[in-house]
Amino acid sequence: MASADPARPGFQLPLLLLAGFRTLIDDLHAELAREGHPELRPLHGFVLQAVGVDGTTATELGQRLGISKQAAGKTVDRLVAVGYLERIDDPRDARRRLVRVTPRGADGLRRSAEIFDRLRERWAETLGPERVDALEDDLRTMAAANWFRLDVPGWFGG
Repeated sequence: MASADPARPGFQLPLLLLAGFRTLIDDLHAELAREGHPELRPLHGFVLQAVGVDGTTATELGQRLGISKQAAGKTVDRLVAVGYLERIDDPRDARRRLVRVTPRGADGLRRSAEIFDRLRERWAETLGPERVDALEDDLRTMAAANWFRLDVPGWFGG
């Protein structure tokens, strides 16, 4: 087995991946703020995605995110207060309250997708489109089959 390159210690790989992720997310939120969504934070994107098009309960939201019902409820409260989510009566069960994405929340998600496309283009301009394609292909090869998971907040925090 070959010895590790001292100029490239193993611990740097996850830190560089995290730094790339952080750069993209920081750039996303700077653009979102300029486009009228200064309240959105990185966690909020996971929450809005986890709520989904049909809405969900706070308990189900916590399960999807891998966080407690209380933490989910607190985050929902914040997003309701700034207009990204709303609480409604469940039309199928009057005992339940649903959380659903508002038009403002949907706008934030739409703009996020558009901004991510522009950020990818910037990376391609800097690194070259072939290198960005190869980076994505390599990450798909190394990532788990279910790489898009909404429980990142709970995984990170707990």
